[in-house]
Amino acid sequence: MVTSRQELISSIESYTITEALEIEFKSKFLQLLHHPRAYFRDNLPGHITGSAWIVDESRKFVLLTHHAKLNKWLQPGGHADGDENIYNVALREAEEETGLADFKLLQHSIFDFDVHTIPARPDFPQHLHYDVRFIFKASRDQALTITEESHDLQWVALADIAQRTEHNQSMIRMAEKTKLL
Repeated sequence: MVTSRQELISSIESYTITEALEIEFKSKFLQLLHHPRAYFRDNLPGHITGSAWIVDESRKFVLLTHHAKLNKWLQPGGHADGDENIYNVALREAEEETGLADFKLLQHSIFDFDVHTIPARPDFPQHLHYDVRFIFKASRDQALTITEESHDLQWVALADIAQRTEHNQSMIRMAEKTKLL
């Protein structure tokens, strides 16, 4: 499990690349992790975030949130805010953004990582999220709680990810990885 900066560095170094773009991500992550404030949201041009790819028991559906600020369907996740236990960040964000409490980690290593641009807002400039993703399993029978961070939460069939996420390559990559589990 990835619970410290050094474990994250080791996990990224040993991460199995599944597409060419991940080679670039790997290099960028390792460079950022040498910065002392890599885990703080005020670190620009980018900082570490943690996310949860939550699948159901059948592994045919994933829980997505319609992000309020970005107005997109995404996996739950958010800022580390100084917490270098990125696994705990992903789990905390999953719980806070979905209301779910019963998760099972399906893979102790990183499931996926991504570097993506977050657009400027009136109170903060455009910046990069260096997102570390873990895969969890949860029951679709649990009640969901929509918070102020999202417009909606839905279990989406893996087959519908491309269309639902407007062909977001990062989301499609995670859906494809899920099919291989």
